[in-house]
Amino acid sequence: MAKEKTLDDLFHDTLKDIYYAERKILKALPKMARAAQAPELKAAFEKHKEQTETHVERLQQVFEMIGKRPQGKTCEAIEGIVAEGEEIMDEFKGTAALDAGLISAAQAVEHYEISRYGTLKTWAKTIGLKDAVSLLDATLKEEVVTDEDLTKLAMAQVNKKAA
Repeated sequence: MAKEKTLDDLFHDTLKDIYYAERKILKALPKMARAAQAPELKAAFEKHKEQTETHVERLQQVFEMIGKRPQGKTCEAIEGIVAEGEEIMDEFKGTAALDAGLISAAQAVEHYEISRYGTLKTWAKTIGLKDAVSLLDATLKEEVVTDEDLTKLAMAQVNKKAA
């Protein structure tokens, strides 16, 4: 009979999912920065790439805490979100709406990450991984700030230029 799955197993499985997602995002951000027209948006993508490198390092620490090697598991959600972003870059290249589309794609990524990190933080608390809670919370807070910064950029200039 198969071993019954626990919250620990679900935590590990979801950790693999977000680890894959963060590494996929690391590859997508330079493309998005190159495609962005507004210098502020380029800078935002470059800053988020640096943060994402830190997020990957934190995830590696969490893997270590649970005695598992860092390993990704294909994340269909992030594959779809990144594909949508690539489609926007192709379809809106050279148009005033491109940056608005890039922000939309980036915020879809942020919302996915916020959901995952919030869940992992709650589960880490439940299963007694106190040190993991603080690492996951630090990343969660950074993802929320990035999302807020993208909204401000969209509202202040990008959406008006696209209209």
